Amino acid sequence: MAGLGLISGFYGCNPKTENIHYPIAERQNVTDDYFGTIVSDPYRWLEDDTTRAVVDWVEAENKATQAYLSRIPFRVRLKQRLTELTDYEKIGVPFKKHGKYYFYKNDGLQNQSVLYVKETLDGEASVLLDPNKLSDDGTVALSGISFSNNGKYLAYTISRSGSDWREVYVMDLAIKALTSDHIKWAKFTDAQWQGDGFYYSAYDAPENGKEFSNVNENHKIYFHKLGTAQEEDVLVYENKNYPKRFYSARVDEDEKALFVFESGEGRGNNLFVKDLHKSGSQFVQLTEDFDYEYSPTEIIGETVYFYTNYNAPKYRLMKTTLDKPELKYWTNVIPESETVLNGVSFIGGKMILSYTKDASDHAYVYSIDGKLEHEVTLPTFGSVGFSGNKDDKETFYAFTSFTFPSTIYKYDIDKNQSEKYLAPNVKFNADDFATEQVFYPSKDGAKIPMFITCKKGLQRDGNNPVYLYGYGGFNISLLPSFSISRIPFLENGGIYVQANLRGGGEYGEEWHIAGTKMQKQNVFDDFIAAAEYLIKENYTTNKKICIAGGSNGGLLVGAVANQRPDLFGVALPAVGVMDMLRYHKFTIGWNWASDYGTSEDNKEMFEYLYGYSPLHTIKNDGTPYPSILITTADHDDRVVPAHSFKYAAALQAANTGDAPKLIRIETKAGHGAGKPVSKIIEEQTDVYSFVMYNLGMDPEFEI
Repeated sequence: MAGLGLISGFYGCNPKTENIHYPIAERQNVTDDYFGTIVSDPYRWLEDDTTRAVVDWVEAENKATQAYLSRIPFRVRLKQRLTELTDYEKIGVPFKKHGKYYFYKNDGLQNQSVLYVKETLDGEASVLLDPNKLSDDGTVALSGISFSNNGKYLAYTISRSGSDWREVYVMDLAIKALTSDHIKWAKFTDAQWQGDGFYYSAYDAPENGKEFSNVNENHKIYFHKLGTAQEEDVLVYENKNYPKRFYSARVDEDEKALFVFESGEGRGNNLFVKDLHKSGSQFVQLTEDFDYEYSPTEIIGETVYFYTNYNAPKYRLMKTTLDKPELKYWTNVIPESETVLNGVSFIGGKMILSYTKDASDHAYVYSIDGKLEHEVTLPTFGSVGFSGNKDDKETFYAFTSFTFPSTIYKYDIDKNQSEKYLAPNVKFNADDFATEQVFYPSKDGAKIPMFITCKKGLQRDGNNPVYLYGYGGFNISLLPSFSISRIPFLENGGIYVQANLRGGGEYGEEWHIAGTKMQKQNVFDDFIAAAEYLIKENYTTNKKICIAGGSNGGLLVGAVANQRPDLFGVALPAVGVMDMLRYHKFTIGWNWASDYGTSEDNKEMFEYLYGYSPLHTIKNDGTPYPSILITTADHDDRVVPAHSFKYAAALQAANTGDAPKLIRIETKAGHGAGKPVSKIIEEQTDVYSFVMYNLGMDPEFEI
């Protein structure tokens, strides 16, 4: 039976230089044969996170980590500052449904934001749904809402403890009361209404004790009729030939068509459609590959509009008609341009298109037939998101940047005028800080964009603490955004840096592909080059750099820390994919093969993965490593915590110098979405305490 040793206590008063005695994780004789290469996996037992041995190990690790963090002298004051910063009213972008206005609001320190409704824009708001009342500790989150097209009902999905599993409930809007409808074991879905019911996607109930780790198979689409039990729901779509693929439904507001998305095989999706106005109509397959993304965005009359990167790496807008829906009939509305089209909204008889240019949003108004009318003037480089209906002239957008908290504007499309509608009151002085964008060369000469945010007038004396953040994968773009947790670091002379690495979507699909599979090393080289640039330009020195990333970004941090441990002072791999040989064997990990490849593909792919896998490339020869704080959560069923568990055990057992190698394991939390505010403050307090302390900062906080 796998077991644990005892934890030694701290002696002295400086945790940074203590010889930490970590919990001893038993090494077992477990091996795998990959194309003739025998790979040891001594901590395989940590994959079974329901056993007593793993529970004991988690408890012991958390005890060791909290003992270390508790000795940091400014930790309490940092938590007070973060709490003060978080305690401001946060209001989401208003959206209109069936003549009423809805918005989310958090009074400040509420664990979950509350959904409100107004009869008129200037009228009094009332609570429609308060997720804080769904649990005592805020760990039940509202993950999605969907109004019935007749305006009578609201279907909403909840997540418990951060899990990807969803439950669906229905509210009668006239009386603000729940109906008897309740759906379980739904996943990667919302409710798509048609008539007196809705479509949703779900799996069969999982095996007890394996809800958060087993591979998910046989995703199905069902139709639920209001007032009936889930057992009576009608199976609408499944594909038994491909049990691991995902299937989801979408219905337009006029209920003209039911679209089915099929994904999980490659970088894109297949698309099917069923004409809901024709009795007995069957699904028509529109596309026949998984290389591209195909997404219907709106139906106007009989014309269907599609957002796609089909033969257009930077995306375009196309259209066809419902009677000729197949791809071969699609024609351009907005052709591909030099910048990446990242969003299309149909509002007030117009189209508002968002483009990403050098990792920052730009927005434009077009006529329905694709003619440019004007650009929407935005405050600075940042991120923007619009809300509005195709037949309603009224629209709002939210804008945010690194020192620009999310602010809501009311926008007049015809006049091209923006009016500030709601601005948050955050207790910091944004005018004290500035952001610049630079472009630096990677190892192969590729130019990589990077944002640098710091206090105005900061001196480049080569000694400033840096928090360098990256992701680099899955076509995800890192755009400018605001985060409370960075403010105390910036206020104390820190520099926040965000690098737009290959593997992301900042420059379209070609940029994405350049950081996948056998080109994944490009992502690591881009990140390493970012740190080298900051040192060369005299912003900082190697011992003053903290690198951070989550999920695929956790993999990035783990891999880079192994490749260049000399280049960083602190590393923060969060909910990371750390075992690249077995990632595809848990929950939906197999779906990441389009970016990573798998160890079972062929010998060359195995050797490539084995060559950078964070778990398998930890040095054990006395090479000094940076201080490392791993973070994960017990209900993470996206990147299962076994990745971080095994990595932590291996790291603590290796000879990597005296700097701390700790793991913080959150309870009743998942991959990150829906985490209650109280847990966010606690986690960020621990993370930034660790960062500031190990970068040698002596912060002061005005409370």
